[in-house]
Amino acid sequence: MSDWQIPTQGQTPTQVEEPAPDTAEQPSRFSGVLREIASGNALISVLAVVLALVAGAVLIAITDPGVRAASAYFFGRPLDTINAIWSAVSGAYTALFQGSIYNFGRPTFAAGIKPFTETLTFATPLIAAGLGVALAFRVGLFNIGGRGQMLIAAAAAGWVGFSFDLPWGVHLIVALVAGIVGGALWGGVVGLLKARTGAHEVIVTIMLNYVAFYLIAYMLRTPGLLQAPGSSNPKSPAMKPTAVFPHILGPSYNLTLGFILVIIATIWVWYLLSRSSLGFKFRAIGENPHAALVAGINVKNMYVYAMLISGGLVGLAGANQVQASITSGFGSGIDAGIGFDAITVALLGRSRPWGVFVAGILFGAFKAGGFTMQASQNVPIDIVLVVQSLIVLFIAAPPLVRAVFRLPAPSATPRVAPAKISGKKAVVTK
Repeated sequence: MSDWQIPTQGQTPTQVEEPAPDTAEQPSRFSGVLREIASGNALISVLAVVLALVAGAVLIAITDPGVRAASAYFFGRPLDTINAIWSAVSGAYTALFQGSIYNFGRPTFAAGIKPFTETLTFATPLIAAGLGVALAFRVGLFNIGGRGQMLIAAAAAGWVGFSFDLPWGVHLIVALVAGIVGGALWGGVVGLLKARTGAHEVIVTIMLNYVAFYLIAYMLRTPGLLQAPGSSNPKSPAMKPTAVFPHILGPSYNLTLGFILVIIATIWVWYLLSRSSLGFKFRAIGENPHAALVAGINVKNMYVYAMLISGGLVGLAGANQVQASITSGFGSGIDAGIGFDAITVALLGRSRPWGVFVAGILFGAFKAGGFTMQASQNVPIDIVLVVQSLIVLFIAAPPLVRAVFRLPAPSATPRVAPAKISGKKAVVTK
């Protein structure tokens, strides 16, 4: 279809062809929101943590018995209420710090720094699983199947760990590789279904979480599979010493070789995404899969590769659980919610490898210090869970954070002025 342009004096009528409609499929709104959350300003992450801690302080003050007692006569002696609030909040966060970073009440530096090693111990599987989720985010995939991938990885690493008699070192590596491969294959199923059938990865990963949970639960109740011989409890045998991660700071600390492995994994993921051709393809697909397809990238194969690597990284977290954290035999709850916490870690880290590393340590501090806060200050451990949830809420709502701190909005993309038709040529005016 075409329109005739009305000629001016001295001109002949010219026919101006209408531009062809853009038939390319646009990225879904879900993918756009995911990219917006995963690639926002790092300052928003820091301020989200600050806001969550402030909200946590309010909850601590509300639930503290001393504050409630002093508030009964607030108008008579308001300073008592203020002092009670300060005592409750400062005591709780001091306990959180001393339980996760450094305890100044210990006689020696080696004893005082032990809480930080506990933080790194809790952070180890969070970082590994967070890297897997973050890598999937960078490809535009929402991997919430960490629980299932961890369970399969833990079962594979655990079975190798208690079933074979191998030399030390060899046994450890074989069990670790079995866990990583198990997680990779379970994640690869998601990528394959996504690539070949178009199945949405969110639905598939949710379903595979249940499949993995009930499969492992069945195997733990069945003699000859994962159940410990002579036991009626749904629990596996203990890992053999040759398959257990060694302590890197001695037996007085719980920090194991697993933390060194996640540092290596972080460096590797950073190199993969930032310096390799495969990482470039991942990032291109994450930005716009249709443009990547036009550029000659096999998007379907990249989905499979991405989920294989993502599942393998989550599998590293599962292997760490049975080779470092729980070596006396595991049950169907071996994932300990880490598969879902990894989503929060990946979001807080903005899907950047080193951001995930720092976010994992922060959440490890919450876990390590939360128990101390509960034991010494009688603060419910649920307060820590609320703080973690609020961090996700604030990260997912950058305008709210900007409004609270009165930050300027990000600069809008300049709009292209409409074209003005002059003769047979379209001239774009600014």
